[in-house]
Amino acid sequence: MSKFENFVRALDNLGDIYAYTEPYGNVELSGMVALFEICFEQAWKTMKECLDKSGYREGKIGSPKLVIRTAYAAEMIPDEALWLRALEDRNHVAHAYNEAIALGIVQNTKARYYDMFRALRETLERDWL
Repeated sequence: MSKFENFVRALDNLGDIYAYTEPYGNVELSGMVALFEICFEQAWKTMKECLDKSGYREGKIGSPKLVIRTAYAAEMIPDEALWLRALEDRNHVAHAYNEAIALGIVQNTKARYYDMFRALRETLERDWL
């Protein structure tokens, strides 16, 4: 299975977050944070692979931040700042035992990140694959 296929499956799973509304139980909240984390990981790794296949050196050696910056420069993503905020949230997943952090990640995912991931999927299908 390709990285893109993994990303698509993770994105499909992430869509399940809309089936839940506040107040969330602990298991629901933890599960939604995990869905975000998995989708983010698959997204940046897919961007990295596509950049590498297109000859971008950063696609071979890049960290998530470098891959995001390169993807923005390559017009793979339209909003570098949004992706960097998502990276910050991904970095806070380890602290998701803190309800406020977990709730913030879920709220950001519903308000911004899910559509961000969907836009990436469309761009990749149209221009990069």
